[in-house]
Amino acid sequence: MKTADVRKRAKYSGYRSFQYLEAGSDYREFVLAKELDRVPSRRVEVSDRQEERVQHLLDENLVISLHDHCFVVPENVSELAEYRRQGRDFTGYAGMAESGLDAVFDCLMDGTGTITSKAGWKWDDTVYDLGMRLSDIAHQDFIARGETLDDVRQAKEKGQIAFIASLEAATPIENELDRLDILYGLGIRSSGIAYSEANTLGSGLREATDGGLTEFGRQAVRRMNRLGIAIDVSHSGDQTSLDTIAASEKPIFITHAGARALWNTKRMKPDEVLKALAAKGGVIGIEAAPHTTLTKKHPKHSIESFMEHFEYCADLLGMDHVAFGPDTLFGDHVGLHHYYAKQLSIGAARGQVQFEEVEFVDGIENPAEAFPNIVRWMVKHDYSDGDIAKAIGGNVIRVLEEAWFR
Repeated sequence: MKTADVRKRAKYSGYRSFQYLEAGSDYREFVLAKELDRVPSRRVEVSDRQEERVQHLLDENLVISLHDHCFVVPENVSELAEYRRQGRDFTGYAGMAESGLDAVFDCLMDGTGTITSKAGWKWDDTVYDLGMRLSDIAHQDFIARGETLDDVRQAKEKGQIAFIASLEAATPIENELDRLDILYGLGIRSSGIAYSEANTLGSGLREATDGGLTEFGRQAVRRMNRLGIAIDVSHSGDQTSLDTIAASEKPIFITHAGARALWNTKRMKPDEVLKALAAKGGVIGIEAAPHTTLTKKHPKHSIESFMEHFEYCADLLGMDHVAFGPDTLFGDHVGLHHYYAKQLSIGAARGQVQFEEVEFVDGIENPAEAFPNIVRWMVKHDYSDGDIAKAIGGNVIRVLEEAWFR
């Protein structure tokens, strides 16, 4: 058994979400996807000696995902609407125990939170979703709430994983600035500006015309800086992203995206935005959700195309400004995208660029395998221990030291 695996497994006691309730009586039970070995996703091949180094790196350094959805979806994707409408997402505790992670920015149900609305992004749904998830987390001791830097560091020391509650867009605050304070009080520590559609803060990447950050958006950025909510522009339009970077007093994140220079879709970020981000001390997390970080060299989505985006950004910005936000989940991610294609504006994000569809992203299919394979890939490609430590968590901590309230 590997050293890092011993640490995580020793803490995880086998808890399953909502086991303090009675399935079938307190809530409707669904057959959920397998958290481990659901598909034949390949492990990055390394030698025994390299694997020892991989496990040492995972064990000795803070390992932080800038963006993932660590819940488990139904085995039957057609049941997604009813599953989500309960607002009772099952966290993949068994899968997370294999992840090597010490902390994860988890964006909950985001745009698919449709408890009271078919359109999503409603305030009531956001609060319901957050409270339900944290209620489950409160009934076990493997996943811990991550709301301060001390929380993250202590999770590492205790063999836990810090759950950093986040939002992909601030859409639910509508025109109520004080709702940011409420979200902070409820545990939110990172928020996007806009998702695909424009909101009261700014424009999302779907909009034909990006009007940039609104005056209310500037007020919201200032408030998030004061509160200690890290800011994310992954789904924001280019001008809104640039305006946010300029308006923020603190460095910000692009928690999950890639380089438009490698794959020309709106979902990827142009060099202008990436350079502006780095100039203010920010960090980009590389995205691996299906059919996002493709490249001309690797048009079939896999860990190879994903890491090509990482290398491009590292070369462009320097190793101090890159990290990973794989954006994975437990279950059929491609099927989920098909199911919610209109609601998540997936077509608008991809544009007219043609690509070969895959059933899963080989080598980086779920949160359990993502970071171990990322570190294997970096070890195999001769990255130094120092550079690996920065990319898998060190750079994120540096930004949080400025962005979070202490």
